[in-house]
Amino acid sequence: MAEEVNSFPQTLTIAGTDSGGGAGVMADIKTMQERHVFSAAVIVAVTAQNTIGVQDFAALSKKLIDEQFASVAGDLKIKACKTGMLADAEHVEIVVENLKKYDLGPLIVDPVMIAKGGAPLLADDAIDTVKRDLLPLATVVTPNLPEAERLTDMTIKTPEDMQAAAKKIRATGVKNVMIKGGHGDTDKVTDYVLLENGKEFWLSAPRVDTVRTHGTGDTLSSAMTAEIAKGHDIESAIRVAKDFVEAAIRNTIQVGHGHGPLNHWAYGEERPGK
Repeated sequence: MAEEVNSFPQTLTIAGTDSGGGAGVMADIKTMQERHVFSAAVIVAVTAQNTIGVQDFAALSKKLIDEQFASVAGDLKIKACKTGMLADAEHVEIVVENLKKYDLGPLIVDPVMIAKGGAPLLADDAIDTVKRDLLPLATVVTPNLPEAERLTDMTIKTPEDMQAAAKKIRATGVKNVMIKGGHGDTDKVTDYVLLENGKEFWLSAPRVDTVRTHGTGDTLSSAMTAEIAKGHDIESAIRVAKDFVEAAIRNTIQVGHGHGPLNHWAYGEERPGK
């Protein structure tokens, strides 16, 4: 009886809040809801943030983070989870400890390092901790170009660089790598995907001339998490997530004075029932 009650696909976001509503846990939950899964959350940090920038943030205590994990794992049946903003090396380790303790399904790591407005969201000393301790637990990691450069200590300018970086990231122990090309300067946004089985492919979409891209990485990784929780394979999850984000950027909404949020319901309106 308990399994019947707890059978609906459930996901978990492990990240920071965004008081402006466009990124972080707020974007994660909105996206997961749109993909028809139930989302729980473990809050690692709280930000004072809007479309203009991050004004302040504070990370939560180990005790409170541990208790959130215990509360979720003690009641819900999480089929897939994701990480976002983890603040610093200490909090990366707290999250890693809990991920090893509980069965929370496949892990998608969005290695959040810098906010859209430029504010740092991951301390420099935490990058090595992410590479050493978090990535080996991950099913998929989804760095953008600057994040991939930080993870690999290399400059990425060409498609060949993206391929080399993905292989280098794979060497940390993560199974699948998606390097996002949104920070490039071409007329198309092109991402590179390297899968555990050795398959590689590129995903491209026309670049939309807009500053309303706040929360893009959170949204992509959350859509991917939702699809995996529903039982879809990694490649299918990545392709749906890419389409979801493309629709959310293309069908803009006018919110805020800076880097505005995505339209999280756009994909459902374009593809009813999907």
